[in-house]
Amino acid sequence: MVGGQHFYHQRLRSVPADARSRSVQETLLDYCAQLIRARRLSAADHVGSAASASARDGSFSTCGTKTLAYDAAGIGRTPWAQSDKRGLFVTASRLLSVVEASEAEALFRFETGAPETVRSALGMSATRVGDAVVLSVRNDPTRFWSKALGFGRTSPVTSELIAEVCAFYRAEGTPLAVLQLAPSVIPEDWAEICAREGIVGGSSWVKLVGEVDEVVARADAPDRKRADGLQVAAVAPGDAKRWASVMMEAFGMPGEHLRDMAAASVTDPDWSPHGAWLDGELVGTGTVYHGGEAAQMFGGAVLPHARNRGGQTELLAARARAAAELGCRLVVAETGAETDGSHNSSLHNMLRLGLQVAYERRNWVWRPTS
Repeated sequence: MVGGQHFYHQRLRSVPADARSRSVQETLLDYCAQLIRARRLSAADHVGSAASASARDGSFSTCGTKTLAYDAAGIGRTPWAQSDKRGLFVTASRLLSVVEASEAEALFRFETGAPETVRSALGMSATRVGDAVVLSVRNDPTRFWSKALGFGRTSPVTSELIAEVCAFYRAEGTPLAVLQLAPSVIPEDWAEICAREGIVGGSSWVKLVGEVDEVVARADAPDRKRADGLQVAAVAPGDAKRWASVMMEAFGMPGEHLRDMAAASVTDPDWSPHGAWLDGELVGTGTVYHGGEAAQMFGGAVLPHARNRGGQTELLAARARAAAELGCRLVVAETGAETDGSHNSSLHNMLRLGLQVAYERRNWVWRPTS
């Protein structure tokens, strides 16, 4: 639920010898920043027409000009696993620990931070299997919030681990869940695992990462076009329920319990919620989770009648500034991948502000077998 309306409808491997005295997290974050700087390209380098083509061993889809291939087992190949313009070989797996943890811990906090009455009404439960966060929302009318993610950060994904995740969902009576695995952590026997557990491939999301300073610099550039008639500001606790209602309405997610789950995050000190107002009406939402040095964008959405005014970009900019003030060094976000003939404005808004595509990640859908 990070990065706009579009998608809802659709290890550290080594520590440099000269840095071993530093913490693993600090070293990884420094590496991420260096990686992004080395690959900083203009938005034009990323933004291209979406296209697809069939191939003998699978299908290909694009995000901007970067092509992601799925082989016969549906295993994604990251567009970063190649040499860039400067000849620097980089792989998305080096960013895995930071960017997957950022999203997983944010979603865990967003859901489990709801009041007990809300969690009970939604049939919510949560656990951790290995390094993965596993969330079940049995009574979710949208079938969106039951997710397992954050896999492969410290240990490999195995058939036993996936079996344990699916067993948890069966025990909870979860009608549908989505497993989100970065392409670099999917095991070779993934097709067999999917067949055994009743998992099928679904749509894909784009994982993006950027340096906070770069995003803020682009947001504050004098020549950047500002929003038309919209004002963006932090959300006060008194506006929590209205803010949450706008978020859920913009995403097409009905129900008071989902609204109350979102509203609870407004008073959580690890979230920085922002809103967009048009002529005094709250019409847009977005928040950012700052549990560490990576800031996780979340819940960016604008009501239909207020779209195409630059509101989402202003919400991204405001949250990046908040992340900078809190000492975060990286911004992490997700949104729906573009497919043949589609255009995701959220993706292009992020690219214009300096975020870069780390990889595409497929959504793997689990349902209980009879």
